[in-house]
Amino acid sequence: MNVRSPWDDFIFISKRGDQIVPDDEGVDLPDLSAAQREAILAARELLAEAIKSGRPEVPEAFVIADEAGRPLGIVPLAAVLPKPLRK
Repeated sequence: MNVRSPWDDFIFISKRGDQIVPDDEGVDLPDLSAAQREAILAARELLAEAIKSGRPEVPEAFVIADEAGRPLGIVPLAAVLPKPLRK
């Protein structure tokens, strides 16, 4: 018997210019809103780590996709910066 989880599998794809780096694992979340919150948290974490380590290059966005790789939403990393630092 194959029991399907009520949660959906979302993939976070890092986008830097034309370069696309998909998440190999994906994450089970209840809906797209939860995936957007998770992407925002991941973007904050990634930016904080880049600043701490002095790394000048970061992805410009996380694309939220379903398990088949179809884009469902996008979280630009600039959106998580404090307002005075946004372009």
